[in-house]
Amino acid sequence: MERGAMASNGVNGSPKTCTANGTCTAGTGIQGEFNLSNFEDGVLSSAFVVGLLIGCPIFASLSKRLIGFGLSVWMLAVIGCGLSFSFWFIAICRMVVGIGEASFVSLAAPFIDDNAPAKQRTAWLGIFYMCISTGYAIGYVYGGLVGDHLKWRYAFFGVAILMFPFIILGWIMKPLQLKEPESPKMNQRSRFLKDMKDLLREKTFIVSVLGISFTLLLYLFTFLGYMFACELNLAFVFCTGYTAYNFVIGAYSYWGPKAGRNIYKMENADMIFGGVTIICGILGTLAGGFLLDYLTSTIRNAFKLLTGAVLAGAIFCFSAFCFKNMYGFLVFFGIGEVLVFATQAPVNYVCLHCVKPSLRPLSMAISTVAIHLFGDVPSSPLVGLLQDQIHSWRKTSLILTSFLFLAAAFWFIGVFMKSVDRYNEEESNEHASESGAASDTRTGALPEGKD
Repeated sequence: MERGAMASNGVNGSPKTCTANGTCTAGTGIQGEFNLSNFEDGVLSSAFVVGLLIGCPIFASLSKRLIGFGLSVWMLAVIGCGLSFSFWFIAICRMVVGIGEASFVSLAAPFIDDNAPAKQRTAWLGIFYMCISTGYAIGYVYGGLVGDHLKWRYAFFGVAILMFPFIILGWIMKPLQLKEPESPKMNQRSRFLKDMKDLLREKTFIVSVLGISFTLLLYLFTFLGYMFACELNLAFVFCTGYTAYNFVIGAYSYWGPKAGRNIYKMENADMIFGGVTIICGILGTLAGGFLLDYLTSTIRNAFKLLTGAVLAGAIFCFSAFCFKNMYGFLVFFGIGEVLVFATQAPVNYVCLHCVKPSLRPLSMAISTVAIHLFGDVPSSPLVGLLQDQIHSWRKTSLILTSFLFLAAAFWFIGVFMKSVDRYNEEESNEHASESGAASDTRTGALPEGKD
């Protein structure tokens, strides 16, 4: 909700504008008060994610007991946003907001995956990730109302108050228990270093980082070169597609209301975008989770669903920005959002089931770092910079939407690649050891020292 409020026109505002004859209109909100260009405005969105990236790997091993502390940091940083007196101060506060959120972001999906019924895991994940899109959309509406009727600063104070009860719960509730094998007791530093060492042995993640690095080069230079030059594997395909997906979704979520207001002259862009996103986010995210369970939850089926949903969603979203009529745009964009949001549960299913259970929190953290670092961290400032150059929100939106086709293309390759579900790997090894011991007993072999 806080992120949506930040992106709303009531809080984010608009820059100062001047006509050719010298008549100027004062800016509004954060952008107007600090006289920000669209590029600088986009940096405020990325600043949050930078903090999230810094905190995720650290909190992945520590956050079972430090969720209350992390959320306290989050609340104080949000209050700092409301008290900001300059661009750099609010940018730093946004980074600290991201660090606070990192205290729980790595544990949510593994915890749900452990506690959900086996045949409903992706549906449960879908319900959880539905809260992200729904909260963002509520933030649009909330930020617009508070920013228009009070001042943009009060939107941050209100969200901080709403978080306070959850901070209390974070301090007093029993720490989360995740599915992990028995291991010797060790301090937090040693455990974190051991987890990182184990994760670096996973070829999947090593190649993921390389794949995402290639994606950055794709953004900057060409769409074609590495498609033929690189040896692709499942990790490269998955992470490259996911990065392109986040590149679009991150910019959509931050610039959507402003683009809609400028292209279609929406008087209540926050309310309209918020309402459409609430409905489409709930429908799409839940549908993706339930559909994957219906098809049978496998990594290959997840790639099939990702490919079909994103390709169809890209077609509808791209077509939507070609309409000159607002109602035609809303119908096509709404359908596109339903399809695009259907990826939330499948994409996290892949993240959770490509590594052994004990590494899932750290894998979610590293995945979060990777997809954001080359996805929505650069997208908001780059889209702002593009808009500063071409001064056409329609063209900017069409260029941005085209990255969804890149995501669909890479995920389509993943359908035909070998995939292994490692969810029960450690458990299976333990059972194998027990079976071996039982076999020895049945054949008369006794432990050493026994008569």
